[in-house]
Amino acid sequence: MRFQSAAASRCLAVAQHFRNFHSINQPFGSSFSGFTTMADSAAVNGSSELATTLADLPKSWRFTSSLPADKLFPTPADSHKTPRDQIGPRQVRGALFTWVRPEMQRDPELLAISPAAMRDLGLALSEADTEDFKQTVVGNKIQGWDSETLSGPGYPWAQCYGGFQFGQWAGQLGDGRAISLFEATNPKTGVRYEVQLKGAGMTPYSRFADGKAVLRSSIREFIVSEALNALGIPSTRALALSLLPHSRVRRETMEPGAIVVRFAQSWLRFGNFDILRARGERALIRKLATYIAEDVFGGWETLPARLDNPDKPTDSPAPSKGVPKTETQGPAGAEENRFMRLYREIIRRNALTVAKWQAYGFMNGVLNTDNTSIFGLSIDFGPFAFMDNFDPHYTPNHDDHMLRYAYRNQPTIIWWNLVRLGEALGELLGAGPDVDSESFIAEGVKDDSAAEPLVARAEKLIAQAGEEYKAVFLSEYKRLMTARLGLTKFQPSDFDDLFSSLLDTLEALSLDFNHFFRRLSSLPISALATEDARVEKAAIFFPHHYEASSSIATPSTSQVDAQKRVAEWLAKWRTRVVQDWGSLENWGGGDGSDSSSNSSSVSVERDQERMRAMKAVNPNFVPRGWILDEIIRRVEKGGERDVLRRAMHMALHPFEDLWTTGNDTSYQGDEAEEKRWIGDVPRTKTSMQCSCSS
Repeated sequence: MRFQSAAASRCLAVAQHFRNFHSINQPFGSSFSGFTTMADSAAVNGSSELATTLADLPKSWRFTSSLPADKLFPTPADSHKTPRDQIGPRQVRGALFTWVRPEMQRDPELLAISPAAMRDLGLALSEADTEDFKQTVVGNKIQGWDSETLSGPGYPWAQCYGGFQFGQWAGQLGDGRAISLFEATNPKTGVRYEVQLKGAGMTPYSRFADGKAVLRSSIREFIVSEALNALGIPSTRALALSLLPHSRVRRETMEPGAIVVRFAQSWLRFGNFDILRARGERALIRKLATYIAEDVFGGWETLPARLDNPDKPTDSPAPSKGVPKTETQGPAGAEENRFMRLYREIIRRNALTVAKWQAYGFMNGVLNTDNTSIFGLSIDFGPFAFMDNFDPHYTPNHDDHMLRYAYRNQPTIIWWNLVRLGEALGELLGAGPDVDSESFIAEGVKDDSAAEPLVARAEKLIAQAGEEYKAVFLSEYKRLMTARLGLTKFQPSDFDDLFSSLLDTLEALSLDFNHFFRRLSSLPISALATEDARVEKAAIFFPHHYEASSSIATPSTSQVDAQKRVAEWLAKWRTRVVQDWGSLENWGGGDGSDSSSNSSSVSVERDQERMRAMKAVNPNFVPRGWILDEIIRRVEKGGERDVLRRAMHMALHPFEDLWTTGNDTSYQGDEAEEKRWIGDVPRTKTSMQCSCSS
C-alpha cells in the first residue's frame, strides 16, 4: 500500500511560522561542511591551473545511465531520429527523464560569460572565444554524440517531475524549456556539475508553453545566480548568456529570446518525488532515493547519524557520519534507517540555505516544491528580489496575492515543502528496520493493521526532523547575523536586544536592509560615544529623500525623531561591540550610558579589524530589481553589451568599496555607474515586483 498523505499531515503543526525561533538559544554546531564558503569560492575563482578546453573537459552521463528513460524514446537514437517538432508535450510515466535534443538556433550572439563559473567548471577563460563553446552553449553542438552514426557516450535529456504550486497539486511539470547536456567534472577540484540550457526548446514537459526563455528573465538569472554564489549562498550557477536574434517570444509582449547555460551539482527537486508518489510508482521512489544518496551525495556513509536527542536537537552535538548502509539507529518505534538519514541530509541543507536567504534579505518569489532543491541550492529564478526597505511582508511576485512566498514566510514554506517530501518518502521512513525485507520491497504494507506502526513511526520521525530543521536554521541565522553585526560571539540576549529590535526599527522607519549593514560596517565605535553623537551618525542610514513611514508618522514626526530611534539601537549595539572587541578593564557597565571609560574601550586597531570583518560579510552591491531592470533596458533596447560585463564583475566581487579603483587593474569599470548602483534606491523603484512570466 502507498503511504498516504495523512501519514505526515499531522506533522504540519511543526510548520508554524517559526514565531518561537528566538527561544532556541544554544548553538547547534558548525554549518554543513559540503557547502562552498566565500573563501573556498574565491580560492577556486582565483586559480587558472588545470583549466581545460570544452572538448577535453571530463564528461559523464551518470543520471541517464542510472535511472529509467521515457519508454517512447528508450535510446538516444530513437529520440534523435524523431523530427524535432514531433517531440512535444505529453504525459510521461514510469520514467525520470526523456532524451531530447535542443532546437537549432540561427546566428546566436554570446553576450556574456561568468569568469567565476568558467573557472569553477574547469574551463579556460579563452574557451569563450571558440566556436565550439559558442555553438555548445546554445545547443547547436551536442557534446558526446555523433549524429552521423547515431552513437556516443551520452545525449541531452529533460527531467520529469511534478509539484505543489502555491500549495496546490499541479500534476506533471518537468523541464519544459531546460535541457541538460552532460555532467562535467572539474579536473582540479573533482566537483561534478550537470550542465544545462534554459530556453533551448520544447520538451514533453512544456505543457502549454513554447520551451523558450526571454532575454529579460535570462539576464536576471544570469546575474543573480553568480551573485548568490559570491555571497556564500548555495545556488545553481550561470556560465554564459546568449541572445537569439531570430527568436521573438510572446509573453505579456513580444520579447527577444535567449539561452542561459547553467550548472549545478544536481538539478533534482522535491517535485521529482512528488510526481512518483502521486502516481504510486513506489519502486522508482526507492530507486531515485538510492541514486541521490549514492551518486549525488557520495554514499550512504556521508549522511548524518541519529542525533543524541532528536526531540531536542539543541541539546545534541552536530551529528557524526559513517553509519553503515544497512544499520538502523534509535529505539523501537523511532528507528532511523538510511532513507531517514537521507531525508535529514536534505532537511539540513535546505535549513542552512533558507537561513542565508533570511540573513541577506533574498526572496525566491516562487517556492513551489518543483523549485526546491534536493541539494539545498537556490534554484529556478523567476520573480526573485533582494530586500530594499525592510518589510517582512514583502513578496517580489506580483501574482502572490496571499503573500505565501513573502520574506517572513520562507522558512515556513521550505518546511512545508519538506513535509511533502517526507510524505513521498514516508513508506521508506516508516518501514524502519524492515526497509530491506523482500516482502516490503516487493509489496509494501498489505493491510491497515500493518500500516499503523509504519505511519506512526514516519510521523514521529518527520516531527523530530522538524525540530532539527528549526535548530539548524536558527543556528545558521544567528551565526550570520552575529557576523553581519560585527560581533565575535552570539549571546542569547542578542536575538531580542539586537536582531529583533533592529528589524523592528528598519521596518518601522522603512530603512534599507542591506544598506544598513554595509553603512554600519564603516561606523567607528569612537564616533558613538555620546547620545548626541549617535543621533547625528544615525543620519547615514537614511536616504536623501527620506520620509517617515506611516507606521510612525504623525504631524510632528521628523527625521530627527527617526534618527533618535536608530540611535537607541546604536547604543545597545555599541555596548556589545565594546564587550566583544574591547579590553575587559576598559569595558563599562553595558548599559550604553555615556562614560569616558566606554568611549575609548576599543582600540583604533581593533575597531579597524572589526570594520574590515564586517565589510567582508556585508555586501556593497547586490543585484536589486531596479538595477536589473536598467541593465535589461540598456541591453535589449540600447544594444549595450559591456554593461553586462560590469554588472557581473560587481556581482562576483560584492564586498568591494569601489571596483574601478580596486586591485584588479585589468577591469575597466564605470565609477559613476558603480556609485549610482550602490547608492540610495530611487524613491519610485523600491520594492519592485514582477511576474512569473519568463
